Amino acid sequence: MAAIWAGIDAGKAHHHCVAIDESGRRLLSRRVANDEPELLELLTDVLALGDEVTWGIDLADGGAALAIAILLNRDQPVNYISGRAIHRASESYRGEGKTDAKDAAVIADQVRIRRDLHPLRVGDETVTDLKILTGRRMDLVADRTRTVNRLRAQLTGIFPGLERALDLTNKGPLTLLTGYQTPAAIRRLGTKRLETWLRNRKVLRADQLAETAVEAADRQHTSLPGEKLTAQMVHTLAKEVMLLNEQVAELDKLIEARFRDHQHFDVITSMPGLGIILGAEFLAATGGDMTAFGTPDRLAGFGGVAPVPRDSGKISGNLRRPQRYNRRLQRVFYTSALFSIRRSEESRRFYDRKRAEGKRHTQAVLALARRRVNVLWALLRDGRCYELTPPTALAA
Repeated sequence: MAAIWAGIDAGKAHHHCVAIDESGRRLLSRRVANDEPELLELLTDVLALGDEVTWGIDLADGGAALAIAILLNRDQPVNYISGRAIHRASESYRGEGKTDAKDAAVIADQVRIRRDLHPLRVGDETVTDLKILTGRRMDLVADRTRTVNRLRAQLTGIFPGLERALDLTNKGPLTLLTGYQTPAAIRRLGTKRLETWLRNRKVLRADQLAETAVEAADRQHTSLPGEKLTAQMVHTLAKEVMLLNEQVAELDKLIEARFRDHQHFDVITSMPGLGIILGAEFLAATGGDMTAFGTPDRLAGFGGVAPVPRDSGKISGNLRRPQRYNRRLQRVFYTSALFSIRRSEESRRFYDRKRAEGKRHTQAVLALARRRVNVLWALLRDGRCYELTPPTALAA
């Protein structure tokens, strides 16, 4: 019996599996429920078709998590192929229609002919937890950003001067808005009493905030339409932002506690600009196993910080930003590079040199991020923390 390839088009409630042989002939095509007994039965039937089975799937988590776990726990090789890659590849196959069966067949055939797909591996429990925690944190931060924007819009509608004067991401201004939202209310209270009210609620620099608020109130004596109802909305939104801030802070503690359990915690956080949160997101995006990428170049490509060539005819040396990369990992690389410019003299010199060469700010930061990928890769490979002077240079 020969080797076969099986493709799974994953869904929430059902998956479709197609198995093919080395000639591309279909050996099995079946729709199965996303349920353990049916998935185990599918596995048994596919294994009966050949000596060696290589699997492909278009999801790496979510609805495909159970199927992936069943396959990996039974030592089955599983490769991930993105939905975009499947969509593009399907254009070269016969027929314009799109069905789950066709997508599964395309996945199986792509796994058969390609050698550059990303293999899925049994996840580290710590990394799995960090994926869940950092994913939840991203949701909360996005909710907070939307709520702050709504708060700004509402406050601008009745008190634009105060909206301009306050940083609504800080606790002090938010606390102020839970009590007072209109110019008349702030003027009636006055600077001293407002300062006392803020101090009683443990607001830092209460005197400065009270003075800023009263100055803004003194510049507006016009009551705008809908002021009373809008003030209530401002009060509610300010409380929502404060609650979201508390939830994010609690989640940050959980992330740090879990991240500290990982073997690469000291190595990752030793890199300038890679703190607790960005380091945890790096682990969540990569799994922490650098052997899965093979080279630092592949890691940089996966993270979207390695430019790709776009040459044609007489045009050469034309580089552009890649379109297929992990957005989350790119944000980690880019943001940590930005932080390192402020905290590391070496990073600042590299950035300044790129700017002197004529690169724009974003280009210079991406170039720095690309260089830092090589450094981080070497640190994880050798299991050592970042040092300004590498050990080889010291030995020389």
